Amino acid sequence: MQPNTAGSTIKHWYALYTKPRHEFKAEQQLKANGIEFYLPTVVRIKQWSDRKKKVKEPLLKSYIFVYGNEKERLIALEQYAIVRTIFFSGKPAIVPDWQIENLRKMLEKSSDVTVTDQLKVGIPVKIISGPFKDIEGIVYETVNREKMLAITIDLLRRSVIVQIPRDSLIKKI
Repeated sequence: MQPNTAGSTIKHWYALYTKPRHEFKAEQQLKANGIEFYLPTVVRIKQWSDRKKKVKEPLLKSYIFVYGNEKERLIALEQYAIVRTIFFSGKPAIVPDWQIENLRKMLEKSSDVTVTDQLKVGIPVKIISGPFKDIEGIVYETVNREKMLAITIDLLRRSVIVQIPRDSLIKKI
C-alpha cells in the first residue's frame, strides 16, 4: 500500500518515533493539533524504598501511532516531542488497521502484558471464546506449558504478549 499524496484525504496509521520519555508530551501535542492518535499504555506497580505506586506508562517505549493523511502526518512531525516517522523501503510505513485494532482489544482485556522482539515461529490464530474473543495473533507455549498470545506490530518488530485463559477456544486462520 502506497502512502498518499499531501492533498489526499485517505487516512492510514503511521508509527512515529518520539524523543525518549516524551510519549505523553507527544500525545498532548497531537491532541492540541486535532490529530487522531493511539498511545498504547499499561499500568504497572512501581516499588520505591518507602512505597509502591501504580504508574501509567507507554507499552512501546518511544512510539506513538497517528491516524491521518499525509498532511496530518507532516504536522505531527513538526511537534517537539516527535522525532521521525518509521520508514519502510524509503516510504512512510503504514501500520495495518487490524494490527492497531488487535492491540487495542488486547489491552482493553488485560494490562498484564509483556513486549518482546517479534516472534519468528508460531501459528496464526483467532480466539473464538473467552475474554480475548476475536483477537488474532500468534500462539506459543511458555516453559510451564501455559498458552500465550502475541499480537505483533510487524514494522516495529515487536510483539505484545498476554496469557490466554485455559478455557479460551482458538482456531487456525
